[in-house]
Amino acid sequence: MSISEPKPDALYEKICKDYEDLIKTLPKGKGWWVQYVYNYNGFWLAPTVLKTSLLLNTYFETQPSDIFLASFIKSGTTWLKALMFSTVNRHRYTISDHYLLHHGPQSAFINLESQFDPSADLTHQPAPRLFATHLARTLLPPCITSCKFVYVCRDPKDVLISKWDFMNKIRSKDLAPLTLDEAFELFCQGVSESGPFWEHVLQYWNASLDSPDKVLFLKYEELKKQPEVELRKLAAFMGQPFTAEEVEKGWLKRL
Repeated sequence: MSISEPKPDALYEKICKDYEDLIKTLPKGKGWWVQYVYNYNGFWLAPTVLKTSLLLNTYFETQPSDIFLASFIKSGTTWLKALMFSTVNRHRYTISDHYLLHHGPQSAFINLESQFDPSADLTHQPAPRLFATHLARTLLPPCITSCKFVYVCRDPKDVLISKWDFMNKIRSKDLAPLTLDEAFELFCQGVSESGPFWEHVLQYWNASLDSPDKVLFLKYEELKKQPEVELRKLAAFMGQPFTAEEVEKGWLKRL
């Protein structure tokens, strides 16, 4: 996301034109928070997310220390953001002046789908830069997939209910509310923002098997069941392992 040179207007306009031409050719399905989603390379995306995906593949540049949090929508992303940010910054703040006391976990990460700006320069942000995405792995630029990824997976039954409830809250008032029966059918068919669910999960699961040093696959339920074990695993993966002294002093319980 760090761009060293200003955005070329001609190139940006070409991508926008390509997007307008492309979206006319794609399969269309019922959206959960917008009227329609479009199937692009096997995954259903809202129009703005599709456009951003095209821009990412042209403009995004990484740094070796970047860390990405990936997940299907409503899989525990906010909790992971808080854990990851607190872990890598645990020597920067005290309990009384912690960043998260005054800002939500969402602000600690840059969301690729909603906050990507081709003209922004983030090269001076402290490392590791933290990014979040709901995009399937195959929709991300190759430069991103060479970085470290933390992926969190959640029981699909809970994902369905949480996503249905959340999407109805942000759904346009010009559209009729999405019923749970409709949401269930769409979810099972895979017609769901970022879906199909299992294809999304399996891409990151397979990547974690192929490159365990690059992709850490976590389960939401395991985090709830044994948070200290999973947190130690997370910290080590991000290059910030807890020392024996930190463990003895109860750092794992503070985060």
